[in-house]
Amino acid sequence: MAHSPLAAAAADVPLAQRPRLILFHSTVSGRCRRTEAFLAQVLQRRRNHDTFDLVRVAVDRRPDLAERFLVTEIPTLVVVQDRKVRKRIVSPSGSRELEVALAPWLR
Repeated sequence: MAHSPLAAAAADVPLAQRPRLILFHSTVSGRCRRTEAFLAQVLQRRRNHDTFDLVRVAVDRRPDLAERFLVTEIPTLVVVQDRKVRKRIVSPSGSRELEVALAPWLR
């Protein structure tokens, strides 16, 4: 399968320069698992697998990171770009909501 020039360009961007998408979740939450599925669907449908440096943070294992990013509800997704929080998505209700929220970064 041929890759588009945009996908190839995204793959060539060093990991440190890609926006980081942090998913704060709980390992036992059904809502968090659904959000992960919504996110996977958005990234697959739009062929944006390499757009973000995706980091999953289990809040029960890393409460310090949840506190640092002011996460009060899970699941929460945070886009960090150029060392700044650019977007915060709290408890998305579906893939469409994620697609709209992440549109500035998606092709």
